[in-house]
Order: sequence, then C-alpha cells, then structure tokens
Amino acid sequence: MTIEIISGSPRASSVTVRVAKYLHQQLSAQTAHHVGLLDVRDYALPFVQNVWGKPEQVPAEWAVLGERMFAAQALIVVSPEYNGGFSPAIKNLFDHFPKQSRKAFGIATASPGMQGGMRAAQQLFLMTTALWGIPSPQLLIVPEVDKKFNDHAELIDAGFQKSIDLFTKEYLWLAESLVQNA
Repeated sequence: MTIEIISGSPRASSVTVRVAKYLHQQLSAQTAHHVGLLDVRDYALPFVQNVWGKPEQVPAEWAVLGERMFAAQALIVVSPEYNGGFSPAIKNLFDHFPKQSRKAFGIATASPGMQGGMRAAQQLFLMTTALWGIPSPQLLIVPEVDKKFNDHAELIDAGFQKSIDLFTKEYLWLAESLVQNA
C-alpha cells in the first residue's frame, strides 16, 4: 500500500511539519507500506484554475506531485489551525486533486495552543467526505505541539506516544481494509 502524508503548513517556520515527519518515520519503521511525505512548501501550486482528475491532465511542472497524489492509496493530512480552520494550502491542493474516492484519510492537527487544532480537524473531516474519501474516526489532535516535538521532529513528551499509537493503529486498520477490499 502507498500512503502519502501531507504536511499542510506553508509557513517556513512550521511546527506542524514536526508531526508529519514523526508520523512518516514511525509508519516507515513499523510497516512494510511505502510511506511518502508531501510538504506543501515544496509545491507552490497556484490558486486552482484547473481540476486534475487524471494523471495525464496534470501539467508537466506538477507531474511528480500528480503521480504521487494519484498513486496514493491512503492519505494522512497534517494541518495547523488558522483562525479556526485548516490550512488554505491543503484546500488548494485538494481542489486541484479532488478525486480521492474510497481512500482512507487520517486527520492530524497541531497547534501551540491547548486545543491542538480541533476545529481544523472537524473541518478536515467534512472535506474528506466531500472528496469521497473515508476519514478515520480516530483523529490525532496535538495541543502544545512545540512541547511535544522538538525542532528535529523527535517526540519529547513520551506520554504522547500512546495517542500516536492509537491513531496509527486505527488508521492502518481502515486503510488496509479498504485497499484489501478494493
């Protein structure tokens, strides 16, 4: 199975990317699945003008991104919370690639605040169903992200590993079940 983790913060000084990198490292080490990490900072997509529903519709300059989005059998979206919502860069990405039918979505949000992006997670849950994706009901909400992960994406709050393990266990069950029954 191919899983793409999408780090959805466009900020150069993103703390959310720490969560995405940690999940990438954890899933790569714990599973035999191919796990990729797509960072929206690496793809300066323009605001949506065209929807790319098939690989051959993707312009050459975005071909690598298109290949990865269409090849992904499952996705994990990691977003900060901006003013009660998820990252506009994530919305723009999925506006370009809306065909995510029957793919498992893991939803992770992070914030330096105490709510950990809960409102953004609720919106991401709704967006995934609009894309015909299937969201895992087990969300990963990371409050005080800067106190849980250091600058090198290492977990510094060992007690939080239990939440990560539950998230990945439930997500993998859903993703593997969907791919197996496709």
